[in-house]
Amino acid sequence: MGPWTVAVVVLTALLAAVVIASLRIVKEYERGVAFRLGRLRGPLGPGVVVVLPGIDKLVRVDLRTVTLTIPPQEVITRDNVTARVNAVVLFRVTDPTKSVMAVENFAVATSQIAQTTLRSVVGRADLDTLLAHRADLNEDLAASIASQTEPWGIKVEVVEIKDVEIPEMMQRAMAREAEAERERRAKVISAHGELQASAELRDAAMTLSESPASLQLRYLQTLLELGADQNSTVVFPIPMDIVRPFLEGGRVNSSDDAGGGGDAVPHIRRVRSDD
Repeated sequence: MGPWTVAVVVLTALLAAVVIASLRIVKEYERGVAFRLGRLRGPLGPGVVVVLPGIDKLVRVDLRTVTLTIPPQEVITRDNVTARVNAVVLFRVTDPTKSVMAVENFAVATSQIAQTTLRSVVGRADLDTLLAHRADLNEDLAASIASQTEPWGIKVEVVEIKDVEIPEMMQRAMAREAEAERERRAKVISAHGELQASAELRDAAMTLSESPASLQLRYLQTLLELGADQNSTVVFPIPMDIVRPFLEGGRVNSSDDAGGGGDAVPHIRRVRSDD
């Protein structure tokens, strides 16, 4: 084998090694941002791409949605209540070139922006809004974070406040406030019920007064209800026509006794011991 043959074989082997080393596989959910001698080539992939060793540099960018957990942040609400708030942010890369060229590390930058925005938005709201109107705060957070990450080729999809921790003393105060509010509602409902019941009773009394027979029937119905259960209650209905003469006679006798007593002792004279 001559020297030329050996040289050709060596060159062929080197060329095959360079070609094999230049091949890169970019997955479907990835894009490759390539730089040739420091200059941007643009996004590559998915599939097989050629990157020359020592000349090109490939930066892989994942296009899938990233879940970012914001650590608990100490915030002071608008009504001066200290709370610990954490949240979760879902974002994804929409422009691989901007995510590489505009920011050094888009994941860290998005995390820091989310933390500062969370403290800022929660600090402008009071505690009641933070507890009862989280949807509005989530929308404000998403809009604020998206406006700052859009130049980096990052799209913020969801921002959700996960948990709100407040001091134990504030929890007890809120529990007492809720209990007092429930008691107030119960008293108002009871008062409205008494008012409606009194109005109904007044209408019923007016209706019964127009018909004495209906009053007698209601009286008999009451007796029937008393005797419905197995109890030891005994009721003797006595007509008022029988009792009325005795009551009137008792009033006359008491008035006569009062008049006679006044005549029996007409004068009272004070006698001193010297007399």
